[in-house]
Amino acid sequence: MGGHRGGRAVMTRILVLLGTSKGAFFLESDAAREDWVLHGPFCEATDLNHVKGDPSTGAIYAAGGNPWFGLDIWKTSDLGSSWTKSAEGLSLPGEEALDSVWSLGIGEGRIYAGTRPAALFESRDGGETWHHLEGLQAHPSRPEWPPGGAGLTLHHIVTDPANPERLWVGISSAGTFYSEDGGVSWRTRNSGIKVVGWEKGDVTYPEFGNCVHGLALGPGGTMYQQGHQGMYRSDDLGAEWQDISAGLPSTFGFPVVAHPHDPETAWFFPMNGDIKGRHCPDGKAAVWRTRDGGRSWEDLREGLPQEHCYFTVLRQAMAGDGLDEVGIYFGTNSGSVYASRDGGARWSCLRRDLPMIRSVETMILA
Repeated sequence: MGGHRGGRAVMTRILVLLGTSKGAFFLESDAAREDWVLHGPFCEATDLNHVKGDPSTGAIYAAGGNPWFGLDIWKTSDLGSSWTKSAEGLSLPGEEALDSVWSLGIGEGRIYAGTRPAALFESRDGGETWHHLEGLQAHPSRPEWPPGGAGLTLHHIVTDPANPERLWVGISSAGTFYSEDGGVSWRTRNSGIKVVGWEKGDVTYPEFGNCVHGLALGPGGTMYQQGHQGMYRSDDLGAEWQDISAGLPSTFGFPVVAHPHDPETAWFFPMNGDIKGRHCPDGKAAVWRTRDGGRSWEDLREGLPQEHCYFTVLRQAMAGDGLDEVGIYFGTNSGSVYASRDGGARWSCLRRDLPMIRSVETMILA
């Protein structure tokens, strides 16, 4: 899938960006997506939660950290040949301390960082300095946000390419929040999300307090969500959600990918359940795809292991590449990377024996 610029052939380069427990790795190919070269590890083998590229500048950012060694956001502008890092401004007022950066978002001239405990930061100078977007923590529900099993974590930041002022964040276990003024003010976006009580099994639909796992924006205002107790679709930017779990092997899972051009198509990776091991159902790996907005599902297995397979695909560890024939990629907690060049119909393993993979993102370079 090359092109021409000024009479010269322009070749598409595809990067699959991996955030792992031992640094960042890049897988690189051309538009054929047949042969892949692995680069890394980068970032001094730092424990990373998310690696994400800015296609408008070519810069790549990597975020992580821990309470022992502190936190930083790394940046490379030359595909990993050199790196800088900065945590300037990544702090909260008072005595509450951040222990790690969990998520990154790319907007128009803006980089976002989500942390644990849950807070949102913005940079408008390419990651050199960071500013706390206080409006999220000022939401009146903030004192009642319940932490998830990994703590109160802001793990998803979704930006809208059509409107740079629109932002969604996913917080475990507070739910989804939405801003349409660049993060100054926020509203809950959890209507229709089911919460089942642990002790009595009672079902409620609270304004906040559900454990969102994955969040994706498709075309035309369509959104998809994978949560702790169900998979959902919204046709109005998350204002209302409809349960689309029927036909899937489980109501529990982590990642979700929305098709970049077709609002009816999305990919999920359900696990076997929240208290049953959180691995592939029946020890057989499958990505599940809908092409009718969640009314029906098909399991895509060709090329994936179908016996004794017990890996987990974490919440940020699946992505699409946005090409005409959409490529889908996912990484596992056991260090394998799988890819499909045809929307999930057939899969191949690109690499094994990498560190635990926490995030998978793609970036197209021409």
